[in-house]
Amino acid sequence: MRIVKALAVALSLSFAGPALAAEAPPPPDARFGFAGLFGTFDRGALQRGFQVYKEVCSACHSMRLLSYRNLLDIGLTDEQVRAIAAEYQITDGPNEDGEMFERPGRLSDRFRRPFPNEQAARAANNGAYPVDLSVITKARAGGANYIHALLTGYVDPPAGVEVMPGMNYNAWFPGHQIAMPNVLNPGQLEFADGTEATVEQMSRDVTTFLAWAAEPEMERRRQMGVKVLIFLAILGGLVYATKRKVWADVKH
Repeated sequence: MRIVKALAVALSLSFAGPALAAEAPPPPDARFGFAGLFGTFDRGALQRGFQVYKEVCSACHSMRLLSYRNLLDIGLTDEQVRAIAAEYQITDGPNEDGEMFERPGRLSDRFRRPFPNEQAARAANNGAYPVDLSVITKARAGGANYIHALLTGYVDPPAGVEVMPGMNYNAWFPGHQIAMPNVLNPGQLEFADGTEATVEQMSRDVTTFLAWAAEPEMERRRQMGVKVLIFLAILGGLVYATKRKVWADVKH
């Protein structure tokens, strides 16, 4: 329970807001495959990233903008997603007696929140409120690069730097002192596809998943943009050819 509380407090501080994030040193370019004009999301990375979120982050952090059916878009089968949703008990109702009840999750349900309300979340986490991660890569300066840098930025403090009790030194956090311990440890998860669960790998995968969650329509939008550009190029060529044809016999 102490680990869960520490994680919640730490993450709420690590994602403390745009003002604080602006004070952090610029994160390095992680060269994610989804970055750039023609970038796409790797389905294997998305599935591993969801596993990291599910087994590490979801104890404290919600993703209230996602429904379980959205997981179909990361390459999971209908059967797999239904099984994932059914692992959770969802409060529903009222029933015919006017009472609320719990039932297994369905595809249409939103991701279940770890706490029923903000007050309960704060009470369980020493007053800290674990932020929702649905659009965290859009809400923080540096985006996915910042999240990845933060998760992998735990190093020994430089000589002469004193870290306050209960804090940890992080090279990319504003002020460098963060309450969140280094929660990603080598081998703490077992990925279904056999990928080695290194800190770097888990960080990249969960960051990829969070980037997808913040912009799940990105690939479709880029595909449409490419089609529009091709259409405009062809149209421009036809217009130019027509202009040459129409004015070919005109004497200057």
